[in-house]
Amino acid sequence: MNRILGIDYGKKRVGIATSDPLGIFASALETVATANIIEYLKNYTRENKVERFVVGYPMNLNNKPAEAAAYVDEFLVRLKKNFPDIPVSLEDERFTSRLAMRAMIDGGMKKMDRREKSNVDKISAAIILQTYLDRNK
Repeated sequence: MNRILGIDYGKKRVGIATSDPLGIFASALETVATANIIEYLKNYTRENKVERFVVGYPMNLNNKPAEAAAYVDEFLVRLKKNFPDIPVSLEDERFTSRLAMRAMIDGGMKKMDRREKSNVDKISAAIILQTYLDRNK
C-alpha cells in the first residue's frame, strides 16, 4: 500500500512521519540526522511504496519564506534529484514545534521525554503531514 511521508527538515535533525495506507492518519516515525536523511529515505522507499513527500516549509507571519527556508530549498533540490518519480508538496510549518510540544503535554509525555528534541521533530513532521492529509481528503 502507498504511503505519504511528512518531513520536518532541520539543520541538525529531520523528523519523519508516515501516513497510514489509506492516507487518513499521520504517525510520527523517526528522527534522523540531517547528514543521513537521503540514505534513510532511499532505504525507506526500497521497503515501502511512497507516493509523495510532504515537506514543511518555514514561513514568517508575513507569508514570506523564513531565514531557514534556504536550507529547505537546498534539501528540496537533493530530494528531487534522488527521487525524481516521487512528487513533493510543501506545507507551511509555522507553529508546528509549539503544537508538537502541546501534543506531548496533552498526551501525558513525561517532562524529560519532552526535552528530547528528536521527539519534537518527529511529532512536528506528523503535524505537517496531518495538515496536508486533512486538506487533501
